[in-house]
Amino acid sequence: MKSPFFSIQKKSSEYFKDTFSDSTYHIFLFNGSGKIIVDLIEYHFTGKTVFFSSPFQNIQILSEDQIKIEVLNFHGDFYCIEYHKKEVACNGLLFNNIYLFPHFSLTDEVYQEISDYFSKIQEVDHTEDLSGSVLQSYLQLILAISSMEKNKLLPYKEIIKDDLNELRSFQDLVEEHFLLEKNVSFYADLLHITSNTLSKKIKSKFNKTPSQIIQERVILEAKKQIHLTRKSIKEIAVELNFNDEFHFSKYFKKYVGISPSQFRKETGISIVADLYK
Repeated sequence: MKSPFFSIQKKSSEYFKDTFSDSTYHIFLFNGSGKIIVDLIEYHFTGKTVFFSSPFQNIQILSEDQIKIEVLNFHGDFYCIEYHKKEVACNGLLFNNIYLFPHFSLTDEVYQEISDYFSKIQEVDHTEDLSGSVLQSYLQLILAISSMEKNKLLPYKEIIKDDLNELRSFQDLVEEHFLLEKNVSFYADLLHITSNTLSKKIKSKFNKTPSQIIQERVILEAKKQIHLTRKSIKEIAVELNFNDEFHFSKYFKKYVGISPSQFRKETGISIVADLYK
């Protein structure tokens, strides 16, 4: 019997030509070329590729040729990446980072290694007493391997270069002020450049606009508060500096596709919420 919180599926890229979104984390493994669209942001891929997504991100995978895609799905109740982040450096590296690419190419050897673990997972008998621990171990290995591979790429594909200080400063300023300031002009003024200049620089390096980055940062914080704490939706709205719960819910639903309360219902409240009381 398959776990509803952990599974592997094999799909054709045709399946993902329409927008896909659900309450689980995903690891996509495929070989081909095309583009991935995550919350309206486009990323191009070619060759053997691994791609990571978080709950209720809106995803499309488009390819001129039909490619086979393996998808590992896991719910936060099965494996909480926040809880395990000290063991596997995946929180913020593989998942939940608005400044880094969500996919990367793999060597033939590493691609085969991850594919082999996918196969091993499919061979596990879910009725066995220790099957959950075995599955978590395999998942942890996949995340560890992927984290090491992505870390290797960062020095060479780091989005922010040393000679583009405005971009580093913009990232730091967003992290400092996003709760209170959601207008691009605020950040442009602090950087002593025009909003248009900032937009061009950000778009060329992040493949998204400053407004999209600010919105993503607000939504990411909202998702964390909804999933990782027991705060009420009203309390979260106040902390994120919205006028009221209604305004916050409308903003959240516009970008995520579901309401904050529905997001909490689908993803649940993480065990992390009770760890540090």
